[in-house]
Amino acid sequence: MVGTERDAIEVIEVAEGRPIKTWTAGVPVEAAARQQLLNTARLPFIFHHLAVMPDVHLGKGSTIGSVIPTSGAIIPAAVGVDIGCG
Repeated sequence: MVGTERDAIEVIEVAEGRPIKTWTAGVPVEAAARQQLLNTARLPFIFHHLAVMPDVHLGKGSTIGSVIPTSGAIIPAAVGVDIGCG
């Protein structure tokens, strides 16, 4: 049986921040990567929510495997140092 998209998404509500939608069911997420995502979700210019893909891991500047929508800001470091790693 095929699950629905809703079954595959976990939503993490972030105090004083935007929600984080994750597509990581059954995938372990490093504590440091999780903290990095929480910190990003609390930035004032994040638009709507962060998205996290199954290849998530700690990165320099931003979490690898994350999609970071912004309003009124650009984050060059969000590209990361391992662009094209996947």
